[in-house]
Amino acid sequence: MPIRIAVVDKDLCQPRKCSQECIRFCPIVRGGKRAIYMDEQLGRPVITELCTGCGICVRKCPFEAITIVNLPSELGEECVHQYGPSGFKLFRLPMPKPGKVLGIIGQNAMGKTTIARILSGELRPNLCRDGAVSTDEIIRFFRGTELQPYLTKLYGGGIKVVHKPQYIELIPMYVKGTVREVLMRIAGNEEVVSRVAEELNLKHLLDREVDKLSGGELQRLAIAAALLRNADSYIFDEPTTHLDIVERLRVAEAIRRIAGGDRYVIVIDHDLAVLDYLADQVVILYGKPGAYGIVSHVRGAREGINEYLNGYLTSENMLIRREPIRFRIKPAPRPTQKEKVLLEWTDLTKKLGDFTLEVRAGSVYRGEVIGVLGPNGIGKTTFARLLVNELEPDSGIVIPHGEVRISYKPQYVRDIAVKYGDKTVREYLAMVAGPDFQSKIIWPDLANGLILTPLMDRELSSLSGGELQRVVVAGALLKDAEVYLLDEPMAYLDIEQRVRVASLIRRIIEERDVVALVIEHDITMLDYLSTSVMVFLGEPGKHGIAEPPTDLRTGMNTFLKNQDVTFRREPQVGRPRINKRDSYLDRLQRELGEYYYYVSTEEGKE
Repeated sequence: MPIRIAVVDKDLCQPRKCSQECIRFCPIVRGGKRAIYMDEQLGRPVITELCTGCGICVRKCPFEAITIVNLPSELGEECVHQYGPSGFKLFRLPMPKPGKVLGIIGQNAMGKTTIARILSGELRPNLCRDGAVSTDEIIRFFRGTELQPYLTKLYGGGIKVVHKPQYIELIPMYVKGTVREVLMRIAGNEEVVSRVAEELNLKHLLDREVDKLSGGELQRLAIAAALLRNADSYIFDEPTTHLDIVERLRVAEAIRRIAGGDRYVIVIDHDLAVLDYLADQVVILYGKPGAYGIVSHVRGAREGINEYLNGYLTSENMLIRREPIRFRIKPAPRPTQKEKVLLEWTDLTKKLGDFTLEVRAGSVYRGEVIGVLGPNGIGKTTFARLLVNELEPDSGIVIPHGEVRISYKPQYVRDIAVKYGDKTVREYLAMVAGPDFQSKIIWPDLANGLILTPLMDRELSSLSGGELQRVVVAGALLKDAEVYLLDEPMAYLDIEQRVRVASLIRRIIEERDVVALVIEHDITMLDYLSTSVMVFLGEPGKHGIAEPPTDLRTGMNTFLKNQDVTFRREPQVGRPRINKRDSYLDRLQRELGEYYYYVSTEEGKE
C-alpha cells in the first residue's frame, strides 16, 4: 500500500502572508487536534500524522507550498533525513566506492547538497525521527551496505573529508590574501603549490588578491585548495560553474588524477558532457523538488545519463519525466535572409588598457540565437558594447539597421542579490521591466517555464543560486530590446531548467524577430539553443580575435580545433560526449576534421 502524505516546502511557505488562514482548510479534527496547524516555533504550518492526504490544503494554499506525496510503503523505511515536521525528505544515500568517481545527477531542490553535507560529516542525518539520533543508530541504519564502513570511519575520525562548496562567489567574504598566500596556508610547500597552480592554470594569478578574482578564477582556486588538502574523501559540488570548456576539462583531469586507491570522490554537476567524461558511476535523484528526493541505484555513467535524458529509470521501473530530452544530431543551416539584417560591421579594433580586441567583419540577422564561444576575458562583452555604441571602436564602423537597444543579463547574479537583496522578486521585475510587466504577452510563458509564481513575494536575498538565475533571466527577457546579451544564463540551473530556459530563449527570439547573443560554457546547451555560433580566440586578458557569426558546424569545428578537443554523438539520445585524448575516435575525427557533429557507432573504441 502506498503512503499518502502532505509536505510543506519551507522555502515557498509564507506564513506572514497567510497567517492562520491555511489551517481553516483542514478537514480533520480529532479530539480537538487538526491535521494541519501553525507551529509558532518553526513559523510555518506543520502536517501531523492525522493527515489523510486528501489534497484540500494543496488546492487552497496560495503559494503552492504544500505537496501531496505518494510513496511506496517500503520506501518509508529508507528515509534518511527530514528538515523539520512535514519538511523535505531525503530517501536513501548514494554509496561511494573507493577508487571510483561517483557522479550525482538531479534537479535542484532534490537533496544533492544535503547528500554532500551528510557524506562530508557536516550534517548528521536524523533518519526522519523526532529527537537526537546517535552515531551508532546512524551506522546501524546502513548496516550491510557499503555506507556502513564509510560512516564508521567518518564518525570515528578515520576519514578526512574535503567538501568544495557550490557557491564560490562567497569565498572573498571569508578568505583574505593573495592566491599564493591562501594555497601556501594549506600546503606549506612552494613546489606543491606551483604544481597544482600549473595544473589548474593559476600560475599567472598567484600574486592577485582573492577579492579581485573573477568567478571562474575563484572556482579554480577553490578546487586547488581542495586538491591540496590530501584527503581520503573529496566532494565537489558544481565544480565547473563559470569555467569554459578547456578549463572544465582541465579540472576534470585534475579530479581524475586524485581518484584511485582508497580515495572516495563524489562530483555533483549539471554539465552532462563533463560529468560523463569524469565519472565512473552515477546515481540519479528523482522525486518532487522541495518536497522529497529519492536516490536511485548506482549505474554506469553512460547508461545512467542516457536513462536520465530518456526520463525512465529501468531498474526502478520509474518514469521521472514525461518527455525525453533529445539533442540535434545534425545542425540546422544558418538562415541568412538579406532583408533581415539587424546589424553589420566592418573589421573593428578596440584597445582597453592592456587588452586589444580585433573583430572580423560580419553581420547578424533577426531571429538568430548566436552562441558565443570563448574563454573569459577574451572580449565578448566588449564586443556587445561596441554593437550598441556604448563603446566607440578605434577603427571600423558598426552599421545598425534601425534602432538597436540592448538588454544585458550579467554573468554574476549574486551581485544583484547583494545590491537589491531587500526587494521582492515582484519589485525587482517591476524595476527592470516596468510596473506593467505582468501584462506583457510573454509573461505567462516566463512565469510557467521558469516557475516564477511561487517566488514572486520572496526577497532576492533569500533565493538560491538557481532561483536567482531564473529571476534575472526573466528580467532581461521582459525588457523591450533588439539585442539580448545573456551572459551564462545556465549557471546553477539543473538540466531540466536549462532545457526550459533554452526553449524559451529560442521561442522569444523567433516570435519577436530580434537577436540573442548567448555566452555559455556548457557546450551541450549552447548547441541545443543556438542557430549560429560566434567564436572568440586569442589570449584572455591580452588579445581577443572575434570571428564573424557562422553556421554551427563551421563554428564548432573552428573552436574545438583551436581548443584541441573532440566530441562524438551518443547514438541513443544524440548527446555530445567528450573523446578521451588520443583515443581511436579522437584520432579519427581529427583526420576527418569533424570535431563535434560525429555520430559514434563504435563506443567500444573510445
